[in-house]
Amino acid sequence: MSRPLFCALLACGALLGCEAEPTETPPTTPDEAPADPATVEFEARPPPVPRLTAAQYANSIAALFGDDIVVPPEPEPDAREGGLLAVGAGVSTLSPRGVENFERAAYAVAGQVLDAERRDRVLPCPAAELDRSCMEAFTAEWGRRIWRRPLTADEITRLAEVGERAGETLGDAVAGLEYTLAGLLQSPNFLFRRELGEPDPADAGRRRFTDYEMAARLSFLLWNVTPDDALLDAAEAGELTTAEGLRAHAERMYADPRSRDGVMRIFIEWLGLDDLDELRKDTAVFVAMSPEVGSAARTETLSLIDDLVFARDADFRGFLTERRTFVDRKLAALYGVRAPARDGFAPVDLTGSGRRGFLGQVSFLALNSHPTSTSATLRGKFVREKLLCQVVPPPPSDVDTSIPEPSGTTRTLRERVAEHLTNPACAGCHELTDKVGLAFETFDGLGVARTLDHGAVIDPSGDLDGVPFSDADQLVELIAGDPGFGFCVARHVFRYGTGTLDARDQEALVQTLADRFAADGHRFEGLLFDFIASPAFREAGRFEAGDVEAGDVQGGE
Repeated sequence: MSRPLFCALLACGALLGCEAEPTETPPTTPDEAPADPATVEFEARPPPVPRLTAAQYANSIAALFGDDIVVPPEPEPDAREGGLLAVGAGVSTLSPRGVENFERAAYAVAGQVLDAERRDRVLPCPAAELDRSCMEAFTAEWGRRIWRRPLTADEITRLAEVGERAGETLGDAVAGLEYTLAGLLQSPNFLFRRELGEPDPADAGRRRFTDYEMAARLSFLLWNVTPDDALLDAAEAGELTTAEGLRAHAERMYADPRSRDGVMRIFIEWLGLDDLDELRKDTAVFVAMSPEVGSAARTETLSLIDDLVFARDADFRGFLTERRTFVDRKLAALYGVRAPARDGFAPVDLTGSGRRGFLGQVSFLALNSHPTSTSATLRGKFVREKLLCQVVPPPPSDVDTSIPEPSGTTRTLRERVAEHLTNPACAGCHELTDKVGLAFETFDGLGVARTLDHGAVIDPSGDLDGVPFSDADQLVELIAGDPGFGFCVARHVFRYGTGTLDARDQEALVQTLADRFAADGHRFEGLLFDFIASPAFREAGRFEAGDVEAGDVQGGE
């Protein structure tokens, strides 16, 4: 939609402002072969220093010490920025309460790791022989794993000394070593990903991420967890700052089953699937609602993604267009189909049901509805912003956004929201959202199929930026075929992988990734590897004199 048309629709556009385009429509895919992302001119920004998310913290503790370690729940709440926890982590700080919680968590974990049943897993010497030399060996070995880099001699000495003194005071060397381990676990070197870069030997004006920083970036991207010993060894060998070595280790990690959980975090954050844990519906209105619906819906969506991305390495546009999905008995009942398995999830063909892909699933339909009703605005806004990366301006603060209640003359939601399309203060936003969202009115606020709304026949037709459709089925085809969808997938990979929101002058790289994605048959694996090879993942930007260097902050206790 053009800027003049958008402002004309607003009529009173000054209320919202028309300084920026309401949509960010990417260029069409060029006819010639897309450029190699590694060669695209790209201006990297100074990197954030993100705090580990709650999932990364818990995953890392389990990976380091074992699944039987009880991890205290979320010492500090995660924050979202641009809809992503990965971006929010880079702008989050620790509250005083959070500092205290991480301290308590560190001692709780250290106590379990060094208890009588588990200490032999981690101690480099028998517990009865735990002296200063053994403490230093422990600190060096586990410090490298926990801090994702080798410790300096001074760091090893200071942390081992803490344990030695505590042991002398307590009369128990192992109890003293808990203080050393807790110091490692509550250090910013563990809780924050300090990836600041080093001068690039090939270009003195640029900074690249170090091998150990690349190990962390790769591991948190693909596995959502701290690097394992193999990756740290690769960093020590200098293998991760070369394109060949980085590709080889990325392929190794992607082939590992752990990549399934790690890569799924991209989709969970992009689509807001964590919100399904808090799915609430009025059971007086939606009698099929139960506490199991939210988790079942998330499993369905992730199963479809897993099938497309890992099992078949298929065209990712199938995420929107597939007739097949994966359901359990609960979702089968909601969808009005025979359960494909007695227990668990199994594939089922939904041809003829009016459903296809993610936009026919409970994850989308229920999350983007109200507790007692559907919402054309929420559903349309999701499509515009999350699937096409367009901008829907917020409504003016003094405008009533409530929808009239059903009456004898206005029964369907289409009839009731018509007022928004005639009110100049509302029309701009609702032209963008409601015409799209009304296509999904054939599904109620939980996602159950229907043909009537308060006794009136539902009309799901509309248009997407001037292109007409008769129902949600046709709309899905339009969205999947829109270049904006591929661009939007590439943009979310960029934002998740860098932990930043892309700037205008960085969109050329995002567009190149999108072009390559399209040329490669929209294979998500190819997009992910192109991003890993790109300067967005490997370069730390240009730093001016006086900026912090990677080695400037070494403290830890």
